[in-house]
Amino acid sequence: MAQEINQGYDPKEVEAKWYAAWEKNGCFEGEVEAGKDPYSIMIPPPNVTGILHMGHVLDNTLQDIFIRRARLEGKSTLWYPGTDHASIATQTKVEQALRNEGTSRREIGRDKFLERAWQWSDDHGGKILNQLKKLGASCDWRRTTFTMDEEYERSVRAAFVKLYERGYIYRGKRLVNWCPSSQTALSNEEVVMKPQKGKFWKMRYEIVEEPGRYIEISTTRPETIMGDTAVAVHPDDERYTDLVGKHVWRPFPREEIPIVADRAVEKDFGTGALKVTPAHDQVDFDIGKRHDLPLIDVMNPDGTLSEAAGPEFAGMERFKARKVAAQKLEELGLLVDTEDYENNVGFSERADVPIEPRLSEQWYLKYPKVEEAKAAVEKGIIKFHPKRWEKVYLHWLNNIQDWCISRQLWWGQRIPVWYKKGADRLDPANLHVSVDGPSDPENWEQDEDALDTWASSYIWPFACFGWPNEDEKTLKELAHFYPTSTLVTGFDIIFFWVARMIMAGLELYGDDKKELTDDEIAARIPFKDIFIHGLIRDAKGRKMSKTLGNSPDPLDLIEKFGADGLRFGIINIAPSGSDILFSEERIEIGRNFSNKLWNACRFRQMNGAVDANTSLDSIVSRLATSPLDGYSNWILNRTLDTMREIEGQFAKFEMHQLTHTLYNFVWGDFCDWYVEAAKALLQKKADPRHDMALATSDLVIRQALQLLHPVMPHITEELWHAMGYCEESGYIQDTVLLTAEELAEKLAAAGVTVDSAAAENVEHVKELITKARSVKAEYNVASKRDVTLFVSAVDSDSAKIVFENLDTIKKLAGASVIELKETVDGCPGAVGALGTVYLDLSSAIDVDAEKVRLSKELGKLDGAIKAGSGKLNSPAFVDKAPAHVVEGARKQLADTQAKRDEIARLLESL
Repeated sequence: MAQEINQGYDPKEVEAKWYAAWEKNGCFEGEVEAGKDPYSIMIPPPNVTGILHMGHVLDNTLQDIFIRRARLEGKSTLWYPGTDHASIATQTKVEQALRNEGTSRREIGRDKFLERAWQWSDDHGGKILNQLKKLGASCDWRRTTFTMDEEYERSVRAAFVKLYERGYIYRGKRLVNWCPSSQTALSNEEVVMKPQKGKFWKMRYEIVEEPGRYIEISTTRPETIMGDTAVAVHPDDERYTDLVGKHVWRPFPREEIPIVADRAVEKDFGTGALKVTPAHDQVDFDIGKRHDLPLIDVMNPDGTLSEAAGPEFAGMERFKARKVAAQKLEELGLLVDTEDYENNVGFSERADVPIEPRLSEQWYLKYPKVEEAKAAVEKGIIKFHPKRWEKVYLHWLNNIQDWCISRQLWWGQRIPVWYKKGADRLDPANLHVSVDGPSDPENWEQDEDALDTWASSYIWPFACFGWPNEDEKTLKELAHFYPTSTLVTGFDIIFFWVARMIMAGLELYGDDKKELTDDEIAARIPFKDIFIHGLIRDAKGRKMSKTLGNSPDPLDLIEKFGADGLRFGIINIAPSGSDILFSEERIEIGRNFSNKLWNACRFRQMNGAVDANTSLDSIVSRLATSPLDGYSNWILNRTLDTMREIEGQFAKFEMHQLTHTLYNFVWGDFCDWYVEAAKALLQKKADPRHDMALATSDLVIRQALQLLHPVMPHITEELWHAMGYCEESGYIQDTVLLTAEELAEKLAAAGVTVDSAAAENVEHVKELITKARSVKAEYNVASKRDVTLFVSAVDSDSAKIVFENLDTIKKLAGASVIELKETVDGCPGAVGALGTVYLDLSSAIDVDAEKVRLSKELGKLDGAIKAGSGKLNSPAFVDKAPAHVVEGARKQLADTQAKRDEIARLLESL
């Protein structure tokens, strides 16, 4: 039922009202609907204890746009929500709380610790989901899954067991990223590289076979000297050729270690000689494997030095040991030089301490179905948008290394491996791997470690439905909604999540097969399209962070601009796949656009009843009662063109361009041109064309609201009801959006002919008006409404078009008089398709005063040109100044000359 539109738009009231109504009436519930094409999206699960930030706003607005568009297209839709347990983040918070209480997780034990972790998760979790609701996210909230839910955790264990049984999961002792604070291995994405100022120590090791001869070595980590087991040089480095195969004295503990040749050494870095500490550096570890060097671990898990470092260093904190080791080198006469050095150091993302490469026994996953994962993208079975991200994905798969999936944490999915009590754990016969554990648990003890968080979320697209259960509901929903349709995510996790989900789906979804056909790949992939968006940065290009104070609270922005305003604004400034430069000023466009749309509907309502809008057919039948005038022809043609553009943009995933198309159509074409040109018809009820103009407006607004709904759902729902479009169905999403061709056919079937030639004539009139405005602006009379314009038409047909539209041209160009003339002399003008429009300067400006003003400006520009030319003609400047400074001077001179020529032209026209 239509309702009166208030004078002002209040987003808080409108948004709260409609979101509550949608939830209450199950508008977001996704069910299997036979006969309808499925469309499904799995939400990238945010941390359970997280809060909404700008990255979430962008990511979830994009997902909501896709899912709401699918609903409008009449598809069977499901947007599946959930949260991630965030093992390290949550455990860090709980451990900090325990420290504040004077205890630790080790003291209270695993069971008590997990109770505290669940309590923390319950107290702090789920907040972000409620914040997403404020944004308008239309997920099926009934289905919300937490990665620590019992059923989901069982799916994770099942995946582990299957991969173990197929030979993909194994245990190994390797170097890992180690956090001394959390005392766990970390994945690469949990390590943040930070520039650090430190020291570069140059030291010398004596040659054992040639006493008194030394080889110089540079290092940033003297605290690991005690773990050195070799010195390496490049095999082609002539400085050291004669030393390869000989030995040096390691200074402390004093011991002979060999000199080896290895191509991993950079000849031109430092001294070209490298101390090799295989237990504490990945490059050194690889060198050690090639040369069969021993491994000496001189670091404890907490970052203190171990007994292997010798009694002088055992138990010493690592950074203190660095200073002590450097001092000892100096005392022994082995320190040659010390210099300041800046390099990038890896920090634990959560604990914010430097990580240590650490030799550790861990569980590893050898990635399955790598070739099939590459083929899925190379053959277009999965498509990246933008396409350029395919290269990043394939590059990673071509350089893949086994994944360390174990974490020394208690909060998370515990590894489903049990060891026979009192037996050798390294003997596979003493291992039990299963989903439910051994039947005689009293004789077994479970592995202490938990799985990496990514090792649970990489089965998200199918585990949420209940895989590997084979009950009727699970099988029915997977058959309908899997593979899912679109994944929306940032480029920063293409490696760590996107590729892993693809490989997991190819390996685990379906029967165990060594090779897959293309059809089997298409049935197993987790999603068909991957939309990659950029990162949001501030206006200076900096990454947003609390530390910099440049990260706004999205809830504050929703309060200020409305959820729809924020949604429209953020998409409007988000070029496909590129980083987004954010500022509040840049998203004001969303709030302003909301107000414009509101006022346009209110204006239409003020000029006639909207009771006849109950169905599209009723609007079309009203249009058929009288011939369309030129402007109605034009705006209906633009409506069809805009619908085609939007269809193409969704097909190409051009979401950034989508908002620009909608803005230009609604604000530019409809409000600024059609409504202004048709105001006389809209406001004169006695005019026989009045009803035609109203019906045209009703059809255009109706289609615009449907096109805008995915981006701005709340205001479009409010206006859909206020304009009376809702009686044929409850909500805007329940009315299928026709394609442009379907709408054109419906109009034609009703006898409504959209005349493209008439529409083109209006485009020419628009162009003439735009040219007139431009000429007025050149002479600073854009706001004057009493000027005289002359039009010299190119032919009689053009003159007729101008004559028929004189009132509109006068009104929109801002002129009191328009005269058609064959020739016009001495007036500035601009050329368009219909002819040339001229400004009568005598009616617009004080010519003498303008001549004086322009002459003064011309004189200043001549002076600037002379100065700029002199500088560029001077060898002292051109030869000595930096290239970019010289280029800047040239550009400035060119700009000044162009401005001078324009002023001279204006002056001549006077």
